[in-house]
Amino acid sequence: MSRTADQIAADRAGYEAHQKKALEFASKALPPPSPVAPPITPLHTEVVPGGWYWWTHLKRGEAVRVAQTAGPSSVALVAWNAADPSERLNLPDTVKVQWHTHVQKGRVLFSDMGRVLLSVIEDSSAAHDVLLGGSTAASNAARYPGQATRNTRDNLVLVAGKLGLTRRDIPMALTLFAPVAVDDDGSFSWRPDRVSGRDFVDLRAEIDLLVGFSVCPHPLDPSPTYPPAPVTITRYRPPAPGPDDLCRTASAEAVRGFENNALVEV
Repeated sequence: MSRTADQIAADRAGYEAHQKKALEFASKALPPPSPVAPPITPLHTEVVPGGWYWWTHLKRGEAVRVAQTAGPSSVALVAWNAADPSERLNLPDTVKVQWHTHVQKGRVLFSDMGRVLLSVIEDSSAAHDVLLGGSTAASNAARYPGQATRNTRDNLVLVAGKLGLTRRDIPMALTLFAPVAVDDDGSFSWRPDRVSGRDFVDLRAEIDLLVGFSVCPHPLDPSPTYPPAPVTITRYRPPAPGPDDLCRTASAEAVRGFENNALVEV
């Protein structure tokens, strides 16, 4: 049943009022992008070729740095609870709970169980797509006619298979270094000025995780060339978060997410 313009306006007003009240509890403003990647001591480093995939077991307290070390590339990421893969990354909840589509330093990524899976502890671009997901065979065929290509969907199916999972277990992917913007008319556009080709992001695991990556162009990426540049993914152990850790205190919603984590850890 279609809604009237007045009903739509009333719903939007109610949403904005609820959002305003929720944001009153935000304790900290988020910082600008990190200009320089802090030094780290690697536990493992993997260079993933353009068009390919990789996965890793990330223990609670460990982090991964995903870095564009050879030029522009988008990286799709999915994650599952290592102890129970039925709990997985949930981007709709990540957006709704934090009232924003920006994934940047200070934000967290939620599971479908209301727990925090990953915290964004460093980030140079804040240009990560939570709305469109990764490429498919069909989107690649349209973008690169006549070229042999790999795509994010098929890569993540392979990741899932190696973990004993199936297509049904694959959540919507977060695409790192994908400068997607929503225009005034509701359409999506690609804003290349928001990425440098030398960007990085550091993600800290808040529970034991299985994390999959696919290095394939985003469906909106206008570049006619394939494959993209390789990326470097480094697993390391960052300093333990303190009581004033930005990701744990930036919003009331994040505080509740970590409270949910603690209930399971006890």
